[in-house]
Amino acid sequence: MLISVNLIKYKTQEQSMAKNLSKKSTVKKASPKKASAKKTATKKVAKKSVTKKVISDKEREQRAANLIANSEKKSAPKTKRPKKNATKAETITLLDAVVEGMREKKAKNITLLNLTEIENRVADYFVICDADSNTHVNSIADSVEESSIKLSKEKAYHSEGRQNGEWIIIDYINIVVHVFLKEFRDYYNIEGMWGDAKITFVEN
Repeated sequence: MLISVNLIKYKTQEQSMAKNLSKKSTVKKASPKKASAKKTATKKVAKKSVTKKVISDKEREQRAANLIANSEKKSAPKTKRPKKNATKAETITLLDAVVEGMREKKAKNITLLNLTEIENRVADYFVICDADSNTHVNSIADSVEESSIKLSKEKAYHSEGRQNGEWIIIDYINIVVHVFLKEFRDYYNIEGMWGDAKITFVEN
């Protein structure tokens, strides 16, 4: 009986020791897992915060670059109207070509303004005419450009006003052509504005 009792006690002690060992092992194993989980979580949070800062910095740099580019565009000087050193013969040839283009479309009241003796002039000559309708204004302007290319091999530097067909300006640098609707020519009175110019009336 004593032996059996001792065996039972031994077994119970052994079982209790086994339980204690298992508890200790589980506690020891569980703690490093939790710690590692916390570390990985903090690493993830740190990574997220870093990426946010990088993106915001890039956005700031991009915005700054855009602002600088826009300011440079606004402050950039506009292209100046070039000077043209044409010979007297070239100028007369171009004047003849312009007048011929006006005559072909039956422009009215063709007038030459010689500005060569005026200081701070925008050109050497103005050639002015008028028309009865918007379509007539546009057709005269087209004829002038075609005639100048054909007869003097000169292409216009700039032209504007075709959308309205009320006052079309064709700029050849040293010669500026004005094709007006009749009432607009009377209203703006370029001949009166440049009263010091030598005026020549061309017969149609």
